[in-house]
Amino acid sequence: MVPQTSSFRAAEPTGEKDRYGRPLNDQGFAPIDKPRAEAAVREFLLAIGEDPDREGLKGTPERVARAAEELFGGMQEDPAAHLRRQFQEEQNQEMVVVRDIPFSSMCEHHILPFEGTASVCYIPRKGRITGLSKIARCVVGYGHRLQVQERLTAQVADALMRELDPLGVMVVMQAEHTCMTMRGVRAAGSSTVTSAVRGVFKADSKTREEALRLLRG
Repeated sequence: MVPQTSSFRAAEPTGEKDRYGRPLNDQGFAPIDKPRAEAAVREFLLAIGEDPDREGLKGTPERVARAAEELFGGMQEDPAAHLRRQFQEEQNQEMVVVRDIPFSSMCEHHILPFEGTASVCYIPRKGRITGLSKIARCVVGYGHRLQVQERLTAQVADALMRELDPLGVMVVMQAEHTCMTMRGVRAAGSSTVTSAVRGVFKADSKTREEALRLLRG
């Protein structure tokens, strides 16, 4: 197998600004402002009645801002770029399945985590494939943003369709949302399943059923 492309990059500036005057990158996000994040965390601690200067909380604003760089790191990269590491394998015209990719993300409604697994199936067009780890990196990248699970699932499927031009893609995600298990209905143990279906999987029910069997294991 001979690599066709090798391209990974951080999100790049566009020269455009949002309504707050912040520079935007080509993913539509502004850079993380750590001093501003630290100040916001300190204000939040005051707002909930805490003392941000007590021993246990003195370093919390800085720690949260530092964690945000990792938790929301997908806003500062192009996750689809992982898929540009491609190979040509003419004999491979069958389904490629990667199951149970662990991921975590943050719900944009409550800024609370949700985590679970993603399973991906695609049919290469003319043997055009990518490394299995690149699919996992793509999932993780899109997960490291403020998200809703439905959009996250669709973004992974659309990235695969756009970068690999396969005959079809199916992505199934199952996750537990702490905004449901820690608060509100407190539905401990509940999980949410979402799917995104593209190409031949959408048009051909038999092919779709075969993919679902493989994804379920």
